[in-house]
Amino acid sequence: MPSLKDMREKAQEAGLMKLDRLIKNRQHIPDNEFPIPLKELCERYEKLYTGCINDVMRELCLLNQNLPSDIMPLRDEMVVCGEAFTVKSAPNCMIEGEMTFRAQMLDDMKPEGLVVWDTSNDTEASLWGGVMTATAITKKIRGAVIAGGIRDTKQILEQNFPVFYKYRTSNGSLGRCMITHYQVPVKIGKVTVRPGDIIFGDIDGVLCIPREIAYDVLLRAEAIQRNEVDIFDWVHSGDTIQEIIAKGGYF
Repeated sequence: MPSLKDMREKAQEAGLMKLDRLIKNRQHIPDNEFPIPLKELCERYEKLYTGCINDVMRELCLLNQNLPSDIMPLRDEMVVCGEAFTVKSAPNCMIEGEMTFRAQMLDDMKPEGLVVWDTSNDTEASLWGGVMTATAITKKIRGAVIAGGIRDTKQILEQNFPVFYKYRTSNGSLGRCMITHYQVPVKIGKVTVRPGDIIFGDIDGVLCIPREIAYDVLLRAEAIQRNEVDIFDWVHSGDTIQEIIAKGGYF
């Protein structure tokens, strides 16, 4: 299975069909640094919730950053934030080479990453289980978002590892769904997730925050959360709706 680098080196279509601008737009992978350590960024996001983060992105006219609503946490209390490590698979009868490619993928995972797995809408196989969870923990991965199936649910829960998923099945992936790429841009629902984007998930679903604005979104979301403390205080103290609105509150 070729890497993105291999495909770029061998590709001729860009020159023949004048696709350079399209490739640059669709396959761009951000690499900007944050003004704070990645671990701190993730930990601060994990004190927030999807609603206030989503509201910030609405202010920025980014209305399609939430992954499909049927991707939900394995436990309601699971909250996770991490740097996207993307995986792409597709329904496939092939088996040869899968384990070698999977091992290479696992070796390339970095601390503070969050696995985002695009299954190409597979509905049959599990792509994540107990052993994958244990391996991810040793690699200091923060969680996994699987746009498809999982299995070994009891084992995952026992390891207290945040997993978001669509369905459960005992079907393994070998012979059903094969990894084709990793660390490439993937599209899940309406959302394009690039390696390095910031992913946040809680009981209300999963959001993708573009890396270029992730720190600014964090600061604004923290401000919104502080404002909502005041709004709740006004409500509980008996202020009228009009009084709350006059103070800048909302409902």
